[in-house]
Amino acid sequence: MKILVAVKRVADANVKVGVKSDQSGVDLANVKMSVNPFDEIAVEAAVRLKEAGVATEVIAVSCGVGEARDTLRTALAMGADRAILVESDAELQPLAVAKLLEAVADREAPQLIVLGKQAIDDDSNQTGQMLAALAGLPQATFASSISIADGHATVSREIDGGAETLSLKLPAVITADLRLNEPRYVTLPNLMKAKKKPLDTIRPEELGVDVTPRLQTLKVSEPSRRAAGVKLPDVQALIGKLKTEARVL
Repeated sequence: MKILVAVKRVADANVKVGVKSDQSGVDLANVKMSVNPFDEIAVEAAVRLKEAGVATEVIAVSCGVGEARDTLRTALAMGADRAILVESDAELQPLAVAKLLEAVADREAPQLIVLGKQAIDDDSNQTGQMLAALAGLPQATFASSISIADGHATVSREIDGGAETLSLKLPAVITADLRLNEPRYVTLPNLMKAKKKPLDTIRPEELGVDVTPRLQTLKVSEPSRRAAGVKLPDVQALIGKLKTEARVL
């Protein structure tokens, strides 16, 4: 079984980013970039399925600028067998990425496509669902466990009312939640070995996909700062403020 895993290059989760002076977007100059945490979980899930003998090949795919090769090398160091970069300097929005992934899936014919449930830069949570719709494949989102047997994937996921278990006929699309697993630590020797693994680069034009942005960002601004706390002398003063200022009593 072949598994296709999508990975995105984003600002490191531990780095504080700021907004550009013209409010056109987030300032990523000199900012450390890493694999999107949810995509890292997706890669780990795919590699574990291969280690369990369920899958025979894991292919990591990223769409974006040339620097995303470093992101793919991390996925290769985690255990992916080869990687594909769909290189483009355009602003790739969720629909464009879903179309690119569909085109790559048509070429590779994987039995399972795994993505992170969302990227931490835009929090769109759209690409997996759009990909499943475009490809006409069954989908399970926010997976907290995955098992494969007899041509079906069994996926557990948390919902508002509790837990839900789905059975999907393969091929299928699954998006990973935080509870699915804890990604392995990438060691330096594995990073060195990853440099010898195949990494192919293609352009959107080769896939016949138009990646022209459909949405326009009007303004990006930082959230308002939290107001300083106030010390009150006693409970009566607190109740008074809750009544007169907060108006919650």
